[in-house]
Amino acid sequence: MIVPIKLENTQDISYDILIDKLPKLTFDTKVGIVTNPTVSALHLETLLSKIDAPKVHVITVPDGEEYKTLETVENILNELFEHKFDRKSLLIAFGGGVIGDMTGFTASLYQRGIDFIQVPTTLLSQVDASVGGKTGVNNKYGKNLIGAFYQPKAVYINPEFLETLPPREFAAGVAEIVKMAVMFDAEFFNFLGNADFHDEAVLKEMIRRSVELKAWVVNQDEKEAGIRAVLNYGHTFGHVIENETNYNTYLHGEAVAIGMVMANALAVELGLFEQEEADRVKRLLESASLPVSYEIKNVDAFYDHFFLDKKSAKGSIKFILPEGMGNHKIVNDIDEMIVKKVLKHFGADQ
Repeated sequence: MIVPIKLENTQDISYDILIDKLPKLTFDTKVGIVTNPTVSALHLETLLSKIDAPKVHVITVPDGEEYKTLETVENILNELFEHKFDRKSLLIAFGGGVIGDMTGFTASLYQRGIDFIQVPTTLLSQVDASVGGKTGVNNKYGKNLIGAFYQPKAVYINPEFLETLPPREFAAGVAEIVKMAVMFDAEFFNFLGNADFHDEAVLKEMIRRSVELKAWVVNQDEKEAGIRAVLNYGHTFGHVIENETNYNTYLHGEAVAIGMVMANALAVELGLFEQEEADRVKRLLESASLPVSYEIKNVDAFYDHFFLDKKSAKGSIKFILPEGMGNHKIVNDIDEMIVKKVLKHFGADQ
């Protein structure tokens, strides 16, 4: 199955997302595979068996969100220089969202930009992070605040890689799938409510529908000037949670799941979402073994963290909220007291 990306509104770029077994990959240039020890041990031989290239060099970086930093990117760049990669060389991002984001960002920097492709191995990266060209790293101020929009040349999604995925990682990917359904497709949400996530045919359908929705959004708005911002549902809250916990307590999808619950609570407070709808989303997340609660120790500090998010602008916080199931609304300038009232429901004294 092929899902096309066609960025006709901003630049003439197109590439395909292939959802199937990994095909033979033939290159006439030097190839660098960026991966981590976990993925390497499980699947590197499979990828290497599919690559035909003059030279293949494997670059292994530490596993974990806490290593998604400029320092790691610089280490990758140094390896590329040491092994004499040139402007015709190509990088392969082989791993989850962290690997994909860093590899894409590195590709955008090396000699002012070289090609890269995505071979995502986690559910989260297959349905979301590998599609659309958002790359970057974290720093002490927040998540993905340093980065670039840089599109891959292709994305190869092999659902078989998910067979070795730990349950928490799988659930983290489900969170991003739920995000797509709540924002864009009520029928898809209903499908998820009755789905066996581990059934092979069901899983492929979940991946297909999520990728199609993501591609539809990116094709309209590559650089998040409009509708693409809707993909940040759950992320405004989730990024604060990740930052407060130093990126080592929750997986990204877990933080997003909690963030969706918080965003839904704000939407209910504003009359955009029914409590029954919010409860349905929460139950679906819980059924996927995702966390749905977080204890905010300092509401004022949590609120102030919103302003470090790249989605805030001119002192205004942009909230992505559901407006009925399958619909969305981007809301600015919500009264601070209303937001803090909702946050207090997640406070330590509740």
